[in-house]
Amino acid sequence: MNRPIIPGPTYAEMRNPLLLPGALRREALAAAQENELDPRNLFNINWKNTEDRVEAITLPRQLTGVEANIIVLSGRNFPSGSMKVGPAYATLAENETLNHLRPGDKTVIGPSTGNFGIGTAYVSALKGYEAIVVMPDNMSSERYERIRRYEADLDLTPGTESDVILTLERTHDEYISQPEKYVVLAQFELLPNYRFHRHVTGDAVVQAARDTGNGKVAAFVSAPGSAGTLAAGDYVKSLWPESKIVVLEPRQCSTLFNGGQGQHRIEGIGDKMVTLIHNVFNSDLLMLINDEETVQGMEAIESGAHVLADRLGVDRELAASLQGKFGPSCICNIIGAIKTAKYLGLGPDDNIVTIATDSYDRYPSVSRNLYERNGGRPNDDQLEMWAKSAFLGASLGEIIDLNRNNEHQRLQQMKEDLWTRFGYEASHIRRMAGQDFWDEEYAKIREIDPLIEELREG
Repeated sequence: MNRPIIPGPTYAEMRNPLLLPGALRREALAAAQENELDPRNLFNINWKNTEDRVEAITLPRQLTGVEANIIVLSGRNFPSGSMKVGPAYATLAENETLNHLRPGDKTVIGPSTGNFGIGTAYVSALKGYEAIVVMPDNMSSERYERIRRYEADLDLTPGTESDVILTLERTHDEYISQPEKYVVLAQFELLPNYRFHRHVTGDAVVQAARDTGNGKVAAFVSAPGSAGTLAAGDYVKSLWPESKIVVLEPRQCSTLFNGGQGQHRIEGIGDKMVTLIHNVFNSDLLMLINDEETVQGMEAIESGAHVLADRLGVDRELAASLQGKFGPSCICNIIGAIKTAKYLGLGPDDNIVTIATDSYDRYPSVSRNLYERNGGRPNDDQLEMWAKSAFLGASLGEIIDLNRNNEHQRLQQMKEDLWTRFGYEASHIRRMAGQDFWDEEYAKIREIDPLIEELREG
């Protein structure tokens, strides 16, 4: 038996929460402090929980070693602790408005390696749905704990981040094949993920850079898991066509780069596929990042604030403020941003924006694994070496210009080869080679937002 819908925000309100009625906005902000599971927290799904400014950090040049401004957009203050709750909510909300889904109708399925699964569990709990998260069985323990805290079940597939294809296969075989029982928030293939990031995250990227350098975004850098975040680059390019979208991969799992299929340690990225929602023809550069350096760089920031201050010259208060902010995928993004600044020869007027999907609270177990490999906790000399190697030592090697040598067509063919296996028509995938496809999908927000408002009012 279905139950009434628990309402949430429109895309426009997620982009700009000041559009919400004042009383509702105040109630939502109070709920964020008082009760994580209060459904009014759905109205806190935005990048601007400090009223009209996004939370972003401009990294010190003593750490990056480049003249360009590297700005990190922080997703840690989203409900559930990660911005991936946004596309999870958007996908469920679109099912309610367009497909008439109601709480109690079906079980919600969230295929993920972590943050999207956490977001699925969280949104389902607030909206009154039962949920199952399908994910690999060798992710950080903190991720499983948070999913269980939101009372979702886990369906674990073998392997690690690099084996997410098994998660995708399980999702299609067990859940998408039974649409009468399950609604699947299929982040790798459904367009609400793209719409959320192009409209909401893209605007936040632009806002984060507006008061720095020349106020423009020279490059947007992100490692794809689902590739949803890369859609923010499409919004940036709609304003500045000369801007570059930079895609990152683990060196140890270089699938897009050269077909590599190895294992890696950067949770949330490097999923051995070109996802269906990746607009490959709008991506400009592809870079490889060493997974161990992302973990070491995370540890240098988390445990070595005094080292960054004493040995690299970072302001002591700023170094301390970076603690708790970054997980491995964010460090990957930062290293990629540094490589981008070097490769493009950017200067002090130029801005590169990247993303911190979550924060360190999901990765203490990753630090413990690093200590085991290292033979114990690192000393100050090791922390200095790790910081210099990961950040100041970011190299110009292992970079592909995707605008040359038919690289876009190669990635598009990889997409077609994979997704036709999962029932998509080749003709549909080939439409994705044109920007018109993506612009048409993005424009659907104008139709969807009034329907979300109608449900809220009804």
